[in-house]
Amino acid sequence: MKDLRLLIWLTQLGLSVAVPLAGFILLGVWLHSSLGLGVWTIFSGILLGAVSAVRSFRSTVSAMERMSGQKKPQSPPPVSFNEHN
Repeated sequence: MKDLRLLIWLTQLGLSVAVPLAGFILLGVWLHSSLGLGVWTIFSGILLGAVSAVRSFRSTVSAMERMSGQKKPQSPPPVSFNEHN
């Protein structure tokens, strides 16, 4: 069952990166071809798709870490120069 859950998460990770990237690129190409806008629409689609894909990747990986139960190591408390706790 754990292997199936891992396979589902990996599929979700791939889709959450590929779909926004492809969607924004296709939107840029469509705007360029059908509305006659400049090539800047394609480059804007690539840029927006890459930013969206990175954000989706980060959120999916953080959700995977939360589900696995792994905790990040905590940093030590800041140094204080008094005797109070």
